[in-house]
Amino acid sequence: MSNTAKLPHQKELFGHPVGLYVLFFTEMWERFSYYGMRSILVIYMIAQASDKNGPGLGWTELEAYQLYGWYVMLVYLISIPGGILADKVLGQKKTVMLGAVLLSIGHGVLAVEQDWAFFTGLGFIIIGVGCLKPNISTMVGGLYKKGDIRRDKGFSIFYIGINLGSLLATSFIGLVVAKWGWHAGFGLAGIAMILGLLVYIWGQKYITHVGNKMSLEDKKSDVSIGELFNNIFKSPVHLGIMTVLIIISLYFGYTKEGVDHWGYGALFVFLSLVIGLLMMIYKDLDSKIMKDRFLVLLLSFLLVIVFWGAFEQAGGLMSVYTEQKTDRMLFGMLIPTPMFQGLNAGFIILLAVWVANIWAKRKLKNKEASSLFKMATGTIIMGLGFVFMILAVREYEANGSSGMQWLILAYLFHTIGELSSSPVSLSFVTKLAPAKYASLMMGLYFAATGLGGKVAGILGEKSAEFGEYTIFTGIVVFTVIFGLIVIALLKPLKRLTHGAEDNEVEMHNNEAEGFELADN
Repeated sequence: MSNTAKLPHQKELFGHPVGLYVLFFTEMWERFSYYGMRSILVIYMIAQASDKNGPGLGWTELEAYQLYGWYVMLVYLISIPGGILADKVLGQKKTVMLGAVLLSIGHGVLAVEQDWAFFTGLGFIIIGVGCLKPNISTMVGGLYKKGDIRRDKGFSIFYIGINLGSLLATSFIGLVVAKWGWHAGFGLAGIAMILGLLVYIWGQKYITHVGNKMSLEDKKSDVSIGELFNNIFKSPVHLGIMTVLIIISLYFGYTKEGVDHWGYGALFVFLSLVIGLLMMIYKDLDSKIMKDRFLVLLLSFLLVIVFWGAFEQAGGLMSVYTEQKTDRMLFGMLIPTPMFQGLNAGFIILLAVWVANIWAKRKLKNKEASSLFKMATGTIIMGLGFVFMILAVREYEANGSSGMQWLILAYLFHTIGELSSSPVSLSFVTKLAPAKYASLMMGLYFAATGLGGKVAGILGEKSAEFGEYTIFTGIVVFTVIFGLIVIALLKPLKRLTHGAEDNEVEMHNNEAEGFELADN
């Protein structure tokens, strides 16, 4: 046996690099701050001056849904420049540090009881999440060598950290708000983010080998973002496509009715530029295999948008429904609305290993268990959770209130769907993304998540016009049909991955005799 001592970044704990647990606890506290603030954001905006938790902003539900949609979208859309900043300038590790600092400032500013502080704090949080979120996830993938069967499990463990933070936040922030008011809740979220920053600083020695700034040798062979955009002007076809998209975006955005028409115009122009960037990245890839995988990755982002467009109702329409139309009395006590959002995180912690084991056993039996299949199946299961919200609406219409059991069942299905889809989609990006665009592609993944959040906000706005019953029914129908279409197209889509997951399956079959995914 060798007596050579392992360096800090080579050490393992429970079969995984110690760096995984550094990133686990950093993300846990970051998610505490994010989900804690998210759990009270909409109900704070619609709260009146006479609210029992102190004066809110007094906005209408329509205004609250609009801002919620823009906020959730921008939080993740900024992941694109956040990924570019990491890939081209700072490296992932330093960009995560910058994001943690900005988040600490943003949550601290939100604790100030002024309107300017509300918007300024949200601005800092948007930029901070954009810097931190895509890059810390990419660093998790970097902890494992190519083909390492522990990678998916590592992401599942990391995902438990995300949801442990969410569970703690939704359990405590609602109680804090009930006792000390809205801004005390925002302040607690800020304290949590500072804890995450301290954990990250302490654990630097365990992640020295991942997330570093690009070497000079890599930079010589790298294509800059500016060069990619410059190449658009050298291609009449690509330039023509992007010009048409920008013109359509400006026309549609600035002729749209509503106070936020300018926002839509800016969003569509931004997305047109992103499409131009993606065309140039595709052109820059030097093999058919990489190009095919790139296309599959972009198609998988459509699944991400659909999934989160439905799932993010938790912080919007479902949150308001819980606050206004659900009987929340239990043993003579009123349960704070944010605690219901904690059901998702609690179920994840309870069911994560069980769901992972189901998929692992399917893989060992050579049954279909590809990432795309899991994502499509997860979308269907999550969508079926809204069947219980339909039943809740029918009970409310009949009795004037609905029982908590419908929310519990809805969140249960949402959780099983999320566990089947979300951790796998994170891992899928790290498997298929071109190495030199790894952070950028992770940024695009989170941008797709953000667009899903914007869809969720739009659906919330439409509930005033069409009613909750119609919105929930529409979500069920669309998610199920969309998921089934992806499953029907699974074989050609898997061919385009060119066996990106085949080696992993082979290693799994060769090495997994007696292997159990559960943490023993």
